[in-house]
Amino acid sequence: MDTPPIISPLSQIEMRDLARAKMLLENPRLGIRLANTIGSPLEKGFALLPKGWNKVVNKAARAALLHALNVAVATLGKRRSGGSRERFHKVLAGASGGIGGVFGLAALPIELPVSTAIMLRSIADIARSEGHDLGRLETRLACVEVFALGGKDEVQSSYWVTRAALSQTMSEAAAFLARKGAVRESAPAIARLVGAIASRFGVVVSEELAAKAVPILGAAGGSMINLMFIGHFQDMARGHFIVKRLEALHGQERVRAIYEGCGISESSKARASSG
Repeated sequence: MDTPPIISPLSQIEMRDLARAKMLLENPRLGIRLANTIGSPLEKGFALLPKGWNKVVNKAARAALLHALNVAVATLGKRRSGGSRERFHKVLAGASGGIGGVFGLAALPIELPVSTAIMLRSIADIARSEGHDLGRLETRLACVEVFALGGKDEVQSSYWVTRAALSQTMSEAAAFLARKGAVRESAPAIARLVGAIASRFGVVVSEELAAKAVPILGAAGGSMINLMFIGHFQDMARGHFIVKRLEALHGQERVRAIYEGCGISESSKARASSG
């Protein structure tokens, strides 16, 4: 008879890390923080956008994610540096945000691929700093998956719900890329993955665009909004790759049960907020 595997409990440090991940992944949506920053509801910004803005956003989001997927597959695994550089990438994102602050919707098709590529590099650095191997295709796809996190309403944006919704398309895309070795936009598996992530990413992009539409912001405000934009995805990446690191050690079911249950104490949350 086979001996059942011994499942080790999460250490105090791992519990603290999981508490931190939960805190990051369940922080208020970016839209709430943007509205607080500009001092008015985002609906005001949406009302100032020109007719047909949603089509422009959807097209730009898909193009930016397709470019990000190409970057992830082709180059992320070649980078060997150690820790993450969140501040450096925030500076770059802030600079690109100034363009959007001046030119608004017209600049989105140019600005979004640039800011998305910057964010992807930062996400990859965070993944590496959490011990994940960027040489693995699964890790690189998980970096792109981060753009789907935190982009719908409270129920739909649940971390675990989002991962479950993307699971099949992620697997299909991974199988295709393992066979072909390159991104092909026309391939059904790639189109489904980009479409699934874009539907969530586009919501966050829309919120960012609405905040930038408020006239008082201008170029400086555009940079500030972009800092919040990249900060949101850096938070999502940190939480995501902490969870995946713990899953590799303890299994997804166990980590999810502790995450969703009472296994994370209030004291652990307090320690996480200070770490």
